[in-house]
Amino acid sequence: MMRNIVRALISGVAISAAAATLPASAWADTLFGAMEKAYITNPTLNAARAGQRATDELVPQALSGWRPTVGASAEIDKTYANGPVGVDVDGDIVRDSSDQFSGNLAIQLNQPLFRGFGTVNRVKGAEARVDASKQNLLGTEQQVLFDVVQSYMNVYAGRQFVVLRRQDVAALQAQVRAARDRFTVGEITRTDVAQAEARLAESQSLLVNAQSDLASAVASYVQVVGQEPGKLNYPKVVSIPNSLKTALDIAGGINPQLLAQAFVEVARGNDIKVAFSNLLPSADLVATGVRDDPDLQKEDNHSNSFQIGAQLSIPIYEGGLVYSQVREAKQLASQSRIQVIEVARSVRQAVAASWNEYVGLAQIIRNTRTQVRAAQLALNGVQQEYQAGTRTTLDVLDAQRDLVQAQVLQVTAERNRVISGYQLLANIGHLTATEVGLKVPVYDPDENYRRVRNKWIGTDVKTVE
Repeated sequence: MMRNIVRALISGVAISAAAATLPASAWADTLFGAMEKAYITNPTLNAARAGQRATDELVPQALSGWRPTVGASAEIDKTYANGPVGVDVDGDIVRDSSDQFSGNLAIQLNQPLFRGFGTVNRVKGAEARVDASKQNLLGTEQQVLFDVVQSYMNVYAGRQFVVLRRQDVAALQAQVRAARDRFTVGEITRTDVAQAEARLAESQSLLVNAQSDLASAVASYVQVVGQEPGKLNYPKVVSIPNSLKTALDIAGGINPQLLAQAFVEVARGNDIKVAFSNLLPSADLVATGVRDDPDLQKEDNHSNSFQIGAQLSIPIYEGGLVYSQVREAKQLASQSRIQVIEVARSVRQAVAASWNEYVGLAQIIRNTRTQVRAAQLALNGVQQEYQAGTRTTLDVLDAQRDLVQAQVLQVTAERNRVISGYQLLANIGHLTATEVGLKVPVYDPDENYRRVRNKWIGTDVKTVE
């Protein structure tokens, strides 16, 4: 069975790779449609949601420190007795054998009254860690959606590259035929033919590379989205903040990576108080009920007792362990404070870099479009001059190469601008299903948290499917 599964998976990858070399399918995929598909089915995102639900359990675990614990113990014994009980008329010792069953049942309730404020701070720390996990989940959501954008644009641009390379190969094949014809009639030399053939071989190699890159892009698309790409449409340019300062201000308030680290710092601060609570007294209310039956074979031979009392425990010296734990917690809290600064600087750098790249690519796209138009005009002119005998074969080949390179630069810049725009949204914290406006049921991490927070008993769960 395992071999069949492996074969199926390999076949799926092979089909995806083969599809990369075929014409686009009849159906069309929009970028938002691909993101919506991934938002619902992507295993990385769903696994992160399951992990978030597990983190939710930290709070009820911490709250259990307020709640009573109840335990029961039972014991049953069988006693064998064989001993003398007297002497008969002949003077022989009379012995008697008997069995006796005894039992004991005890139930104890322990209600914590005071834990040196440890429970209070343990709950606060757990809540902060749940909040940090929610921000990490948002970060995963943004990363998955950005991966969709990147793979989508790589497939879109990859198909354009393959088309351009095929057109280049076709043009160079025509150039080689023309060069051979002119060589036959003595208009050009063998060198001109060799130059055209060499350029054709180079273009054919570049076509193979483009097809290979497209196959890889399709495989990445299938990995992230979960299905093969159809006919992809060029997406609209995203709406971004109107200034870098605005983008930085928004990122400082909602970037998931930054907020997650801030919540970790809060949790670490509460860890100090939790560790310190072990140096303070603790108090418990203890109630115990016991039923003792020395002989289960006799009726009304049992006794019942009930005891209730309070226990106070005062630590005096723990061998230095608790002091070390407090110092450790303080160092970790200090580390978290520094990491908040580190993450803030990293976020600021990422926002500034993606902003500048996005703005710069607008000008690059305009330049490449001008470059393509000029290269096309130059190629047309060189070809006419070549027919008139005033240009060489190499001049035509160079003009053809300049045109293809300009077209590749244009497609690359258009792809990069879309990617950089969504990268900017992710760095700010706006690349989420809610902010982008995906038409999907938005996952609510608070739903499971509300379900389990005050749950006292039960092992049933609602898992992510």
